[in-house]
Amino acid sequence: MLTAALGNDGVQPVGAALEAIASRRSIRAFRPDPVPRATIEQLLTLAGMAPSGSNIQPWNVHVVQGTKRRELSRVLLEAHDGGAEARPEYHYYPKVWRAPFLERRRKTGWLLYESLGIARGDREAAHAYRGTNYNFFGAPLGLIVTMGRDMEHGSWIDIGAFVQTLMIAARAFGLHTCAQAAFSNYGNLVRRTLGLDDNELVVCGVSIGHADLDHPANLARTPRAEIGCFTTFHWDEE
Repeated sequence: MLTAALGNDGVQPVGAALEAIASRRSIRAFRPDPVPRATIEQLLTLAGMAPSGSNIQPWNVHVVQGTKRRELSRVLLEAHDGGAEARPEYHYYPKVWRAPFLERRRKTGWLLYESLGIARGDREAAHAYRGTNYNFFGAPLGLIVTMGRDMEHGSWIDIGAFVQTLMIAARAFGLHTCAQAAFSNYGNLVRRTLGLDDNELVVCGVSIGHADLDHPANLARTPRAEIGCFTTFHWDEE
């Protein structure tokens, strides 16, 4: 069982914050149940408490729900299904893959596609499923997170902290999320549909809602590396 250290008085059972961290996962099928605007405002207030270098808070958030959400999904799905060239706003993945990252990526993809009954090599089915990104996986609303193109590498760290804080906070409201870099594939269309300035770089989307836990897409659970795989202790025992 996870435990949390509290001051110098030892440890106590895991609290709500650690439960939220442990239960957060990427949900790829949502129920249509609405989420109140007041809840989204509370989540954004909490996310806004994330750290940023010199407190510059470089994030911008565009909440899409109702008519605008449907319009954005329609535009992006038409581009995806119509073969429009994807022009990502940035390189998310390494240009040259190496171990262990390639193996982890492949395993994640295989787990998801196997749960959905998509056979390896079925490019048509895989393409169709990737398109569900642009429908926010059925969530009633989503966020488009952007930042100014004049920001530097440090602001990407800040944006990551903001998005993670939001996703963890969502668990306190019984909600699930999925962060989606796929929206950056058609940043020009996102900007045009939402009326954004060309200086706003589309970082990602975030689907928010109530998880459909019976959907096959949510049955696959990706493994996590043990801390020994990524940690070196430079530690003196005293």
